[in-house]
Amino acid sequence: MALASMTGFARALGESGSVRWTWELRSVNGKSLDLRIRIPTGLETLEPKIRERCGKLLRRGNVSVGLSMQRDQSEQQLQVNESALEAVLATIDLLKNRVPDLAPPSLDAILAQKGVFELKEPEEDEAVQAALHNTLLTTLDAALIDLVDMRHSEGQAIGRVVRDQIDRIAELTQAAEDLPARKPDAIKARLKRQLAELMDASDGQLDPQRVHQEAVFLATKADIREELDRLHAHVAAVRELMDTGGAIGRRLDFLAQEFNREANTLCSKSNDVDLTAIGLDLKSVIDQMREQIQNLE
Repeated sequence: MALASMTGFARALGESGSVRWTWELRSVNGKSLDLRIRIPTGLETLEPKIRERCGKLLRRGNVSVGLSMQRDQSEQQLQVNESALEAVLATIDLLKNRVPDLAPPSLDAILAQKGVFELKEPEEDEAVQAALHNTLLTTLDAALIDLVDMRHSEGQAIGRVVRDQIDRIAELTQAAEDLPARKPDAIKARLKRQLAELMDASDGQLDPQRVHQEAVFLATKADIREELDRLHAHVAAVRELMDTGGAIGRRLDFLAQEFNREANTLCSKSNDVDLTAIGLDLKSVIDQMREQIQNLE
């Protein structure tokens, strides 16, 4: 399955008779699939179908779905709004009672009041409405396909970057593995030197058994074998997920956190300047990788 990012945009136009419409879909990063739907009044029955269609193709992201419609005004009917007219007339009667000498308003003035006249869409039977709704949803499907295609295209680009970054993490992990300072003889020599310096500083007053225990403790604390093994395992897990594809963003983000934890531990255990440098480089690459991963579905 292809990787997909969570960012994208798509627009689809449609037309049926005297009605024209535009679907616009926008998608950005999100922890889950969060749909925000804006459709004209009177089309509320379409919302469940819109959600169903989006849910089948999208797994994560904050997605805005907007529909705008225009109808040929030549088919709109001019009608009197009875309630608005009654309100205007009632106000005129009230003014007459309070101001007896007030000249009565003209018919033109009454009809010019906002809301007295309104344009009303022509009545459509259920069959015509159903056909229009189906056509609207077909246009939405086209927009969704374009959005998915764009998200996949960006996902592939992100995937290439992440693969390069995971290769770099593997290289740094192997470099830490191969450091001369990690060889048993080097560790032994370093500990002997540190112990000699400590004994000289204390004029030989330290308990030899206690010194031996501390040496064992320091050697164990400085051992990064487990961290390296886990880093190797995480590299293999990321590569396997990348090969599998699909909606793997959350699992990759979890692995990025694990990478960061191991890199932090490696730095805290380091007693060699080269190992510290490798640990810091690891942290930098891991942070960059996590920024990319957070864009994936």
